[in-house]
Amino acid sequence: MMEYKGYLAAVEFDDSVNVLHGRVINSGPYPIATFEATDTRQLRREFHRSIDEYLAWCEEDGVEPKRPFSGKLNLRLGSELHAAVAAAAAARRTSINSWIVDAVRERTNAPYQTNDD
Repeated sequence: MMEYKGYLAAVEFDDSVNVLHGRVINSGPYPIATFEATDTRQLRREFHRSIDEYLAWCEEDGVEPKRPFSGKLNLRLGSELHAAVAAAAAARRTSINSWIVDAVRERTNAPYQTNDD
């Protein structure tokens, strides 16, 4: 995983042609940039170049660039699970949002980041 200007890229290695392929993964369902290289140093340069070119293109054309995920997520749990989460949060004397963030962080091993309650 690589990060540049808030954009995250996933990388895969194509063993058949010895090429690293990267794509931005946190800007919506379709990647705003893809790139490839034969070594990690070149891959990082291509990632940065792709993001810089994308942002420059957006500015030139007056288009709002797709931004990395905002951190806000609408979630449908169903009424029974919602009630269970509310009870678990209340038992910990925390908000539902904080409880869910902690649960997701625990499952993904994500680093701590301040969230907006």
